[in-house]
Amino acid sequence: MSSRPLGQQIVSVKPIPVPAPGRSIDLQVKVTAPRSGQNLPVMVFSHGNAWSMDGYQPLVDRWAAAGFVVVQPTHLDSRRNAIGWDDPRFATIWRVRIADLHAILDNLGDILVQAGLETRVDREHIAVVGHSWGAQTAGAILGARVLDADGVPGEDFSHSAVSAGALIAATGTGDTLTPFAAENLPFMKPDFSTMATPALVIAGGKDQSQLSTRGPEWFTDAYHLSPAPKSLLTIAEAEHTMGGIAGERVAETTDEDPSRVLLLADAISAYLRAALGLDDAEWTALGSTAEDGDSTWSIASK
Repeated sequence: MSSRPLGQQIVSVKPIPVPAPGRSIDLQVKVTAPRSGQNLPVMVFSHGNAWSMDGYQPLVDRWAAAGFVVVQPTHLDSRRNAIGWDDPRFATIWRVRIADLHAILDNLGDILVQAGLETRVDREHIAVVGHSWGAQTAGAILGARVLDADGVPGEDFSHSAVSAGALIAATGTGDTLTPFAAENLPFMKPDFSTMATPALVIAGGKDQSQLSTRGPEWFTDAYHLSPAPKSLLTIAEAEHTMGGIAGERVAETTDEDPSRVLLLADAISAYLRAALGLDDAEWTALGSTAEDGDSTWSIASK
């Protein structure tokens, strides 16, 4: 866990508009940051299906208290936008999600001005993080591509401003999709061979997806099939909601465990501080704890 004081105050500013030409609904973000500190690294977080910039508070608040400026967009698939499976816009939401992150990264300076943080951020240290569908979105920014119906990799969506990332419950390859997923989610065919940016992949040992016929190991593909350097945090008892990362007592959480949420939050901040070249002490200590632990969670690296 983090050795830095996490009791410091944090502040949030929302909504902040972000230019996104051609988007059917305006793009807005929320920015959460520590109230004090300079040279703060930036983390752009992509939410899971149906969520918004107001979700994942247990993670975001913890990251901000640890010294990160966290930027959260509300993607088109948010419940508040009421875009269902049968909406003609749904088929392209995966692309709009990626475009959202590009818009944030390209307009980061203005976002920071509107949040009152322009003099306190180190824009040379930027990471992307995502959960579930958000992990696929973040993975594209890290260099992963989407295979078409013929197995040909699509365009490169990586962004040069991003130096590291973390993928929480990232869906695996598309060769074992269920009929529903194959029909409704044809974009869920990632190619991780080009995801070269350093990243931490987080998988739950009891995360059984309804979208694939494979077991929980499906969520480790982003680690095993991508080039080094990568790390894999496996939490043995975690399901897809990872202990409740979207919020306390959220209805969809199937494995409520606040300690699991703290482990995940602190592992990501520790990893990113190390991968961004800021400080590797916490990540090194976490690795030692894993080696000496009780096998409820483990870390692998390559």
